[in-house]
Amino acid sequence: MAHIVGGFGTSHGPQLKVAPPDEWFERGKADRANTALRYQGKSYDYAALKAVRKDFSHEITGEKMASRWDSVQSALDELGRFAAEQEYDVVVIVSSDHKEIFGDELLPPFAVYWGESVDHVPFDDDHLAAMSPGLAAAALGDVPDRLIARPVDSELAAHIIDSTLTQGFDTAASKQLPPGRYRNSGIPHGWGYIYQRILGQESTIPFVPVFVNTFWEPTPPSAKRSYDFGVALAKAIESYPKDIRVGVVASGGLSHFVVDEELDRDFLEALEVHDADYLRSIPADIMTSGTSELRNWIAVAGAAHTAGLDVDTVVYEPGYRTEAGSGNAFGFVTWAPA
Repeated sequence: MAHIVGGFGTSHGPQLKVAPPDEWFERGKADRANTALRYQGKSYDYAALKAVRKDFSHEITGEKMASRWDSVQSALDELGRFAAEQEYDVVVIVSSDHKEIFGDELLPPFAVYWGESVDHVPFDDDHLAAMSPGLAAAALGDVPDRLIARPVDSELAAHIIDSTLTQGFDTAASKQLPPGRYRNSGIPHGWGYIYQRILGQESTIPFVPVFVNTFWEPTPPSAKRSYDFGVALAKAIESYPKDIRVGVVASGGLSHFVVDEELDRDFLEALEVHDADYLRSIPADIMTSGTSELRNWIAVAGAAHTAGLDVDTVVYEPGYRTEAGSGNAFGFVTWAPA
């Protein structure tokens, strides 16, 4: 039988891919123009957000940003070493599509790709030119320097689809990804970043892409449904008849585009102590905008806990980029056998 032997979670925000302070401030320009910055269940424009929060000027000094940059790069390096040590035969990567692939034609709460491979496609100059401030340089960290066909364990993927259906989840199945925003059916950044930064561009480890619709109404799954899907995912993997070593991976989060340290720290503590009640009860109005990607972590936590894994390491850094406390909070977690 297949065995879930470990896993990890990582943020994948653009600030992880470009050194501060200049490029972090570039993303801050987008925040200042954003009229729907979500914080603790409410929506603000930049001026209103600044008015209800404390002044974060002391968090966006060059020295503070450089220290955080060093910390998160070290954490990412450690994730890479951890993944290599686990000797995974397959990784099941749970992430969220930003309408890079699935659009308004179809927004399944959960979907699994089960083709034999999927293209990992570089951006062209037109794609990069169309991106908002600070994104183009960061986006290069999500894609390889040439077209690569990433291998997919299609048999395991098909088994996961069948098993989760049997367990009561209407899991969508895609054997051919839609053309998507870039018209290339390429795997989106949430999965691409895992190869580029953690596994390595030249990695040949097969994967199973699991899509969670975290962002887009009206079909984001609840926290409870996300956790329970993770439980079903673990049962599916562990009922697969081949003797393989499987890693489970959460890609995305933590709180953003407004950093909420209290939420992040409570969330990470819940992962550490296996507080399934907390993870299953996070309100939907908290998991909006970028913070919606907590659903990916909740699903992987459900899988990890079911497989008997414990949180082994945790690194957290709040990546502030404006005086109003907007930015991307960075979390890095490993799960290992208890």
